[in-house]
Amino acid sequence: MEPDLFTAAAEERQEKDPTGSPLAVRMRPRTLDEVVGQQHLLKPGSPLRRLVGEGASGPAGPSSVILWGPPGTGKTTLAYVVSKATNKRFVELSAITAGVKEVRAVIDGARRAVGGYGKETVLFLDEIHRFSKAQQDSLLPAVENRWVTLIAATTENPYFSVISPLLSRSLLLTLEPLTDDDVRDLLRRALTDERGLGGAVPLPEDTEEHLLRIAGGDARRALTALEAAAGAALDKGEAEIGLTTLEETVDRAAVKYDRDGDQHYDVASALIKSIRGSDVDAALHYLARMIEAGEDPRFIARRLMISASEDIGLADPNALPIAVAAAQAVAMIGFPEAALTLSHATIALALAPKSNAATTAIGAALDDVRKGHAGPVPAHLRDSHYKGAGKLGHGQGYVYPHDLPEGIAAQQYAPDGLKERTYYTPTRHGAEARYADAVQWTRGHLGRKPS
Repeated sequence: MEPDLFTAAAEERQEKDPTGSPLAVRMRPRTLDEVVGQQHLLKPGSPLRRLVGEGASGPAGPSSVILWGPPGTGKTTLAYVVSKATNKRFVELSAITAGVKEVRAVIDGARRAVGGYGKETVLFLDEIHRFSKAQQDSLLPAVENRWVTLIAATTENPYFSVISPLLSRSLLLTLEPLTDDDVRDLLRRALTDERGLGGAVPLPEDTEEHLLRIAGGDARRALTALEAAAGAALDKGEAEIGLTTLEETVDRAAVKYDRDGDQHYDVASALIKSIRGSDVDAALHYLARMIEAGEDPRFIARRLMISASEDIGLADPNALPIAVAAAQAVAMIGFPEAALTLSHATIALALAPKSNAATTAIGAALDDVRKGHAGPVPAHLRDSHYKGAGKLGHGQGYVYPHDLPEGIAAQQYAPDGLKERTYYTPTRHGAEARYADAVQWTRGHLGRKPS
């Protein structure tokens, strides 16, 4: 909402003595040039620069925008910068606490402001995905008629969480996760800036690296952890923020793991090989290392889906559905709860019977195709549904398997030259044993040589 006398007084006190505010608040950029990351959104003439009055003159005014990105990437920060830099009336609402009544009050105030003394209104609406369809509908007239310029922030996919009419009337700006270099710049600025720690205590390289792992691209998390560790170091009279102090402060051990280097691939490889080797305890150890080091849970889930087909296949037909369900759940819930889902899937895959028959089967088939073993499709298997197909002989002589008592028709399916080629060699492991029996029976009824 618009600031009242008490809010304005609190903000004035904060500016005069910022030490009472959290470090993440104190270090908020004051201009767009101070923003870390998101440079693809801050080019000259971009919608955000036009919102703060840079190149916004003329008949084409600044557009409403929807900021979409993960937590800690700067959505609220960008709105804050706009509020400080623009000479427009700035109103802030949160979809967590506001409703249609509050939205209409803002719109009425915006119409009075522009009609009474020509002052435009910028409305920042945080967590817009929490608004119902009816609540989002209430914004449409104001956005369409430009009674307000909307800055809406969301962590959820706006194509699912924001109504289409509002999307079509706004520019969708996607914020990218901050890189480690982005967060490192922010940490170093906070260490030396007078608004931050003012050089009170240095941050060694090993502690900085662990802070980056903890942050996982979230600037707010990084600054919160830095402030807590710096406070602990100063209280203990330490000359620097040691790794042990940081670990104690955030209750998180420093896991040797580089998400962009060898450790990333080595630990991921060890996880999959432990699953393949059916060592459930080792698999859980490597999973825990990836989780604790801040690995993207979607990356882990993708590796599990691959393992389900590559190493288990039809020995346990439920392995792939379990892995896929885990990936879907991880995408919906995120950490920390996603750790439970990843554990569930990892245990199931590690203890499942193993078979790489599906892997070797497609490998052998691809090898034949790449070597040019791909003759014409037999005429009786070709599409016969279009006009003129019969004249070409397509479909003629095809035997419909469902018309036969056993449901299998002994006719040629593979191209000439590949009629006797076999690719799938099932194991007798787990549920694949019944597929081994089925392969022998079907190949025999098709007149093929037994494998």
